[in-house]
Amino acid sequence: MSSPSRVLITGGAGFIGSHYVRTLVSGGYAAFAEAEVVVLDLLTYAGNEANLAPVAGSPQLRFVRGDIRDTDLVAKLMVGTDVVVHFAAESHVDRSITGAADFVSTNVAGTQVLLQGALDAGVTTFVQVSTDEVYGSIDEGSWTEETPIAPNSPYSAAKAGGDLLARSYHRTYGMDVRITRCTNNYGPYHFPEKVVPLFITNLLDGLPVPLYGDGGNVRDWLHVDDHCRGIQLVAERGRPGEIYHIGGGTELTNRELTTLLLEATGRDESFIRPVADRLGHDRRYSLDDTKIRAELGYAPATDFATGLADTVRWYRENRAWWEPLRARAAL
Repeated sequence: MSSPSRVLITGGAGFIGSHYVRTLVSGGYAAFAEAEVVVLDLLTYAGNEANLAPVAGSPQLRFVRGDIRDTDLVAKLMVGTDVVVHFAAESHVDRSITGAADFVSTNVAGTQVLLQGALDAGVTTFVQVSTDEVYGSIDEGSWTEETPIAPNSPYSAAKAGGDLLARSYHRTYGMDVRITRCTNNYGPYHFPEKVVPLFITNLLDGLPVPLYGDGGNVRDWLHVDDHCRGIQLVAERGRPGEIYHIGGGTELTNRELTTLLLEATGRDESFIRPVADRLGHDRRYSLDDTKIRAELGYAPATDFATGLADTVRWYRENRAWWEPLRARAAL
């Protein structure tokens, strides 16, 4: 891909999107270094303009507060855009269980508005950022990009719907649409309702942590910087119409993760509070990421022990960022 003149990043004030924006604007992705960067974000509960504070003064960056479901706004922003990287999504499984409508509206209908806007404007490349959760649960082995999707929560079903629409725009209209699916992310600027930041901030405050069920659910952990680097490789050199898995290579049960967080914060197992399991809780996720490694040279660069220690340190040193978020969300 030639260097784009403008990149539109949806959800660029969220956890993963803002990391991508900060890295891009700071010169971390050489192929996009000269591009104008437009961030479209509605700033719902998990979107936070403070996540972009480190690069807010850059003349390269333009922030637009708006909704990906706003057809007129999306059409205007697509004009002159070369690449769309679509992070925007309702993403918390627990919230989807108690209120699925927003997930369907944003993750399915919103994605369709973006795809149509990109098609109408002649956008060169559209990257749909998705999740391993669309596959459901797997007891042994790992999913490949050819595995049929079988989502089990309203969140993952809505993400799967967006993925299917993305695929359809490639097959029907010939759009250059590329899909990434990642494992569980962790790192700084993560909204403190998700398990890693929730447990870290609880433990720093001397509060117990709620562990679902028997704690035996397994997830693969991926540092947000590695995830964003994988997305960038797909944006630059991925093949149109293809799906790429981005993995971290560190599978842990939730109880094993909790033990590591207890050790990192100087707490003991008395801080664990068992709670009833989540409805329809997937037992294990596991992606085979051979394809992105072989085709694009991807490999995670942040080992989990270092990444987790750095993440705990960041939350310890940035109370001014997360304390207001916890208070607002009544966590």
